[in-house]
Amino acid sequence: MNPASPAAPAAPAMPAPAIPSPIGAAIPPPPGGGQAATDLAHAAAAHDLSPLGLFMQADPIVKGVMLLLVLASIACWAIIIEKIIATRRLRAEARRLAGAASGAVTPDQGLAAEVIRAGAREWHEGRDPAESRGEYRERMEHAMRAPLVAAFRAAEPGLPLLATIGAIGPFVGLFGTVWGIMNSFSGIARSGDTSLAVVAPGIAEALFATAIGLVAAIPSVMAYNRFTVGFTRIRQGAMASIHELATGMARRPAPSRVRAAE
Repeated sequence: MNPASPAAPAAPAMPAPAIPSPIGAAIPPPPGGGQAATDLAHAAAAHDLSPLGLFMQADPIVKGVMLLLVLASIACWAIIIEKIIATRRLRAEARRLAGAASGAVTPDQGLAAEVIRAGAREWHEGRDPAESRGEYRERMEHAMRAPLVAAFRAAEPGLPLLATIGAIGPFVGLFGTVWGIMNSFSGIARSGDTSLAVVAPGIAEALFATAIGLVAAIPSVMAYNRFTVGFTRIRQGAMASIHELATGMARRPAPSRVRAAE
């Protein structure tokens, strides 16, 4: 029996070829792409698009337009509050006059009392013999209309300013917008960058001026129309009450004339 021959040494195992995997593969960035994205992020972060930020970053002329419109808006609301108070006061006086004309009340103070006292002075003087009853009534009406007209004239200042703000406010804001857009395009031409992050802040600042102009103008127009119509209606009602009061007084003989007849 032959002895077993020794086993041949095993060949070393060859490593398996590496298979490239797309997962985690390094993709080379485009040339300059990372820097461009960083610049855009910094440009966007550098512009504050809040109202205060838009104002602070605006051109000096646009800032002046914005300040002018803000002052106009403050003046508008101050006039509106004052006219609301004046309208309520005049409406209350007109109601007292209507009550006096119907005999329901006898005002002892305020505009209504002043109107009645003015008519009473003419009534106490009596009618001139050469004066007709219509002329006598017209004389008393004229005397009673004087304090009423003075009260309405005192309440009307400020209405022309409301009309002015409502008429030119949008155009002033539009001027600021046009100026801001011109500056934005000039900046784009100098930098050569037309990306949205560069264009948007300048356009937003320019449009903000128009927005402020509309905020100032819209309440002014509405308030002007409302107060003009309101004053006209109150005046017409008060004039009708004055006519009734003068008609009633003209029908009664004045005390001086009664004493002269006695």
